[in-house]
Amino acid sequence: MKSMQGRMVAATALLAASLTGLAVSTHRYVWPGAAPAPRWIPAPPLAAMVPRPAFPTETREIAVKPGDTLPRVIARGGLEPRMANDLATQFGRNGAELRKLRPGAVVRIVWNFRKEPIEVRYEASPWLSFAARPVNGAWRVGRAETVPDLRVETVSGVVQRSLFDAVERTGESARLVLELVDMFSSDFDFTADTRAGDRFRLLVEKRYAGDAFVDYGRILVAQYASGGRILTGVGFERASRYGHYDTSGQSLRKSFLRSPLEFTRITSGFTYARPHPILGGVRPHLAIDYGAPVGTPVRAVADGVVVHAGWNGGNGIQVHLRHRSGYETQYNHLSRITPGLHAGMRVRQKQIIGAVGATGLATGPHLDYRVARNGTFVNPLGEKFIPGEPIPAGERAEFNRQAHDLIARLETQAPF
Repeated sequence: MKSMQGRMVAATALLAASLTGLAVSTHRYVWPGAAPAPRWIPAPPLAAMVPRPAFPTETREIAVKPGDTLPRVIARGGLEPRMANDLATQFGRNGAELRKLRPGAVVRIVWNFRKEPIEVRYEASPWLSFAARPVNGAWRVGRAETVPDLRVETVSGVVQRSLFDAVERTGESARLVLELVDMFSSDFDFTADTRAGDRFRLLVEKRYAGDAFVDYGRILVAQYASGGRILTGVGFERASRYGHYDTSGQSLRKSFLRSPLEFTRITSGFTYARPHPILGGVRPHLAIDYGAPVGTPVRAVADGVVVHAGWNGGNGIQVHLRHRSGYETQYNHLSRITPGLHAGMRVRQKQIIGAVGATGLATGPHLDYRVARNGTFVNPLGEKFIPGEPIPAGERAEFNRQAHDLIARLETQAPF
């Protein structure tokens, strides 16, 4: 009897505890506003729920080398030459450029456990890729395009040792140096006139794939300050052609470059009385000598026609060009001439016509560069060549507005 009463007391106590817990639970989790919401156990990450392939695969990456063809690259990845040719043809039909491959572009081939290719992916550029998969005995090709993230950024610096060094210290690449030099190449000789303390600043478009920088776009505006002079170039598009102009609307693309070499140093200037290093005595030196290593590319300073290309006595290997308005230029002591260059051939400004050497009466590697006007040699550094085409009157107001806005933005973001 006592044991039965004890069990009843225990049951009553257990019931009371249960009711109390229920009341507390209701108070904490059901009654609105009475307590914070319960903590839920987070779901497992999605990656952990993705099933892994049942059979292993192997991926091979093949980089495009200079001079490669797409079939050759694919074949290096293990595909038979005939299959590689068929696949390259399919990529071409879907828009892949087959004649000019970008060195560094990548082909990825995925193989299954039976050593069969199950995917071939060609990343032609950061913006364009192609993927092929075998379907019913044939390749099905897809194409994917990525829109570049275009950003306008400011770059500025001070020359200490060289312009290359100054630009690289800003974290930018040599390509930006070449574009900056190209912009002002008709007004400023970076081989002779660059000085420590020169300053530069520019607004340039940069293309990104996600957060990764890929390449440069257009230079919108640039300034280079040297010796109290500030060169300004403003980008402007006319008739679907983008060019750079000074603040008065004159084109920076003059008919003549200031120098036939991109980067070098002047070792001897234009003079009527210079001691000759080989023949002795004092003789005129009606040229500019640029010291540079053998093999340095030599550019035509203007559009013209080849008068002579070959050996010319003490001048060594020479290229002689005739230009408009009575001008002629000579490039002496070359180590070689660009293959195919011959008398009567037309050349374009900046076209490579030969390479620096030490042929003829030369004491060392250098370029002897001469300019004649109407048959008389003139100093290339002092000659005022024909200016380029200016902004037309009908577009001058729009150009002035754009130039004002870009220069103001540049001065604000990168003050000298």
